[in-house]
Amino acid sequence: MCRTARPRNSRRWKAASVSSDDTQLISPSPDEGHCAEMTMVCLADFEEYAKQHLSKTTWDYYAAGADECCTRDDNLLAYKRIRLRPRILRDVSVSDTRTTVLGTEISFPAGIAPTAFHCLAWHEGELATARATEAVKTCYITSTYSTCSVEEICAAAPNGYHWFELYLCRDRKLSEQIVHRVEALGYKALVLTVDVPYTGKRRDDIRNRFKLPSHLRVKSFDGMFQQAGSQEEYGTPANTLDPSISWKDVCWLQSLTQLPIIIKGILTKEDAELAIEHGVQGIIVSNHGGRQLDGGPATIDCLPEIVDTVQGRVEVYMDGGIRTGSDVLKAIALGARCVFIGRPAIWGLTYKGEEGVREVLQILHDEFRLSMTLSGCRNVAEINRNLIQFSRL
Repeated sequence: MCRTARPRNSRRWKAASVSSDDTQLISPSPDEGHCAEMTMVCLADFEEYAKQHLSKTTWDYYAAGADECCTRDDNLLAYKRIRLRPRILRDVSVSDTRTTVLGTEISFPAGIAPTAFHCLAWHEGELATARATEAVKTCYITSTYSTCSVEEICAAAPNGYHWFELYLCRDRKLSEQIVHRVEALGYKALVLTVDVPYTGKRRDDIRNRFKLPSHLRVKSFDGMFQQAGSQEEYGTPANTLDPSISWKDVCWLQSLTQLPIIIKGILTKEDAELAIEHGVQGIIVSNHGGRQLDGGPATIDCLPEIVDTVQGRVEVYMDGGIRTGSDVLKAIALGARCVFIGRPAIWGLTYKGEEGVREVLQILHDEFRLSMTLSGCRNVAEINRNLIQFSRL
C-alpha cells in the first residue's frame, strides 16, 4: 500500500448526495469513538477533510503557491468580484448540462486538470481518478508526473475520455517516447504545459525538503533514466525539463503526432494569437494554480481578452480557483468551453478514493445545474456574457 495520508484527529465525515435534504450529523457507530460524521455538501468540506488527514508535508505540497501565494489566492478571490445577472420566467423545468470538447460529449463543462502524485493522497492514485471521471463522463487530463503508468490508467478506465499533459524534456527522445505511448493507448489530445521553464519557488516544499517517497515514482519515465543522480526535483533527476522550450517545439511536436495539441499556460492575448498561428487546437488559460509566477493575474481575469482574441478559431478552456458550480457558470459565461479542477480532485481522493472524486464532480455538476437554471439558462448554449456583471469591489 502506498497511501501516505494519515488522520490528524478522530472526526468522521460522510459524503451525501446533493439532492438529499438530510444534512444532519450522522450518529457514529460505537467503534468510531463516538465522533460525529460530517456531511460533505461542498468542495470546501473535502478541502477541510484533506487538510486534517494528509501529512503536513503532503498537504503543503498540494496547497503550495509560489512565493507569497498572491496569485494562488487571487485565483479564488477573482470569482467573488464577478456577479451574475439572472433572467427570470424562462421555464427551466427541463435543463441540460452537456457540452462537447474537441467534438466529444461530456456530462458538464468541468473536467480534471493534470495534477501530480495522486498516490500521495490515495493508494490507487490516478487509477481511482480515471475511474471516477469515466463514471461521471467527463475529461481527465493525465499528468506527466503521475504515480501510475498511462498503461495502468487506460486499463483501469478503458472507456474514459483522456488527454495527456506533456512537459518537454532536455532529452527530446524521452518526450517522443511518451507521445508515441499515449497515442498508441488511445489518448485523444496532448496538452503541452508551457509555463514551467523552471519550477516556481514553493517555500513550504523547500522548508519541508519535499521529496517523493521511495516507494513511489513518476511512472511516465519508468526505465528512461539510466542513473538517477543524487539531486532530484519532484520525482525526476534535476534539470529534466527543458528551459529552452519555444514556439518551434510546437511545430516539432506536430511532426510527431496526429493528436490535437492544446497549449496550457497562456495568460495573454498576444500568446493566444501566436498559439493559433502555430496551429494548435486549443488553449488552456492557466497560471499553474498560482504555483509558478507569483504576482501574475488570476486566470478568470485573463479569460475575456483571450476569448475575444481567439474569436472561436479554437476552443478555450481554463483552470484555477474553481470551487463552486457558480464559478463554473461564470467561466462558461465569459467564454470558456470547459473548466478543469486540480486541488479539489486531490481532496476527493483523500476522502474516499474513486468515490470521493465522483462525489466532488457530482457536487460540482449539481451546483452548476442549479446556478445555470437559477440564472435562467436551460442549457450550456444559452450561457453567454450577458449573464456577467463585474463588481467594483
